[in-house]
Amino acid sequence: MTERIIDISDGPARVSVKHSQLQIEKDGEIMGIAPLSEVAALLVSHPAVTYTNAVLSGLCQYGGLFVLCGEKHLPAGMLMPFEGHFVQTERFSAQVRASLPLKKQLWRQIVRAKVRAQGNLLQEECGRNNGLLMLAERVGSGDCTNIEAQAARRYWGALFGKEFTRDRDAPGPNIFLNYGYTVLRAAAARAICAAGLHPSLGLHHHNRYNGFCLADDLMEPYRPAVDDIVLALGQKSGGDCILGKESKAFIIKSLMDKRFVIDGESRGLFDSLARSASSLASVFSGKRKTLLLPV
Repeated sequence: MTERIIDISDGPARVSVKHSQLQIEKDGEIMGIAPLSEVAALLVSHPAVTYTNAVLSGLCQYGGLFVLCGEKHLPAGMLMPFEGHFVQTERFSAQVRASLPLKKQLWRQIVRAKVRAQGNLLQEECGRNNGLLMLAERVGSGDCTNIEAQAARRYWGALFGKEFTRDRDAPGPNIFLNYGYTVLRAAAARAICAAGLHPSLGLHHHNRYNGFCLADDLMEPYRPAVDDIVLALGQKSGGDCILGKESKAFIIKSLMDKRFVIDGESRGLFDSLARSASSLASVFSGKRKTLLLPV
């Protein structure tokens, strides 16, 4: 089945549903139609976009997400399906009962996978991994020595230049990274809901104002895929850091085209995230001990 991510941010629009089809109108003219069953996420960041209740309820009915973004294209809110799996209550219970040692072991696996992915990207783009592959092997339970931060200090400057600092409020490549991570976060939240887990109950991330802590956890090993796309976008645009219609389309398409090796097979983003989320549910229920993560 086609998995579509639709972004509406370049002007006023009206979004409605007709015959189970999502319909987008601008200036009284229909600009696009897509079956609700194919919409993985609808991202809205323009303040003059209107939408009917049928859009929101229809997305939830078919397992899609509605993501509301602010001025800086960061997620301000997200609407997700209330029911995501036929054994959802059972899985919620197992998730709540998960012990702290188990969560720490799971976070270790996630950080190791993330640092490995960062190292592999540096090796591919710069011809060296800056010791990240070695650091990945040193990640302990709960990442108590903060290998993730140590890796980040070596990673960002090597990938985007010595002057670069990863800051959500800063200009430059950060603008593109913010948008790419927003798309990735929505995809991770969708996979978590479909697996019957609750996105607010995180393993490592915890904030009472964040309803998607688990999505922030699960997306970590997939972040370098966004970094790679933003690096390519910078080269393609000649350093022009304006987040517009073309750059957004490039980020979304590139992310959808990305392949991840997971469980010994090459898979697309949604399939990979679904397998990662499903494996997490299995760990919570005691059916397996390790997560399926990209390698």
